[in-house]
Amino acid sequence: MDRIRELIDNIKDYGILNKVPIMSEDTIETINNIINENNIHSILEIGTAIGYSTICFASNNNTNRIISIERDDERYSTAVENVKLSGLSNIELIHDDALNVEINDMFDLIIIDAAKSQNIKFLNKYKNNLNNNGIIIIDNLDFHGYVGKSSEIKSRNLRQMVKKIEKFIDYLDNNDEFEVEYIKVGDTLGVCKRKNL
Repeated sequence: MDRIRELIDNIKDYGILNKVPIMSEDTIETINNIINENNIHSILEIGTAIGYSTICFASNNNTNRIISIERDDERYSTAVENVKLSGLSNIELIHDDALNVEINDMFDLIIIDAAKSQNIKFLNKYKNNLNNNGIIIIDNLDFHGYVGKSSEIKSRNLRQMVKKIEKFIDYLDNNDEFEVEYIKVGDTLGVCKRKNL
């Protein structure tokens, strides 16, 4: 396990150095706690990046299987190398746009941490892969503190991105299917559990 801990630290350093967006340590810790508290064994991750969070969650003793999807060529290649170095056999990486992938398996936990503008599409596509008492976690719902302040943002592209996240939060708050809890760690997590089970 020390070898994996060292690898995870190396991947984190690489991510910081190369400006790859990776989960904060408190976000990883919070999700690992959710995995442990809810007896989660299977995970689908939308957005592998370089495999940092994937390996963190795969090395949790509860996790039997994690499938992670990444569309970016360079990040996917780096993730493949990192997974090889980890020696973990419970990780499957898919190189594709998550909106094009068809997965029939069911999961205890689905983590959405990819293109923020596609959050509604990811949620609606993959909620069908969630076990009845499963959990969906969406990362970066505060988007570096910009969410809720879109009218003040000068950059048009950034403003549009933040408006899409604000619209998504509004969608979560008004949906009939999921109860949503917002956890203020990292860049804010949305934790969704089905209502009326």
